[in-house]
Amino acid sequence: MNDQILNAIDEEIARLRQARTLLADSAPSAGRRTAAKAVSPKTGSRRKLSAKARRAIADAQRRRWAKVKSQKKATAAAATS
Repeated sequence: MNDQILNAIDEEIARLRQARTLLADSAPSAGRRTAAKAVSPKTGSRRKLSAKARRAIADAQRRRWAKVKSQKKATAAAATS
């Protein structure tokens, strides 16, 4: 039983390798990318925000959330009335 499974796996691997070879040969070599080229290293460093700037951004986001939440409550109250 195990021998049959192993033979089927080996045959499938051989078919996949053959298909890969055919695809690799038919693809234009100039257009192919390697994994090393596809991933580019991050350049530069992240900008640092002051505590005041982070606080201002957080406060603005809280105001946006509050606005959305109040609109949801208003529509829910209107729907139940």
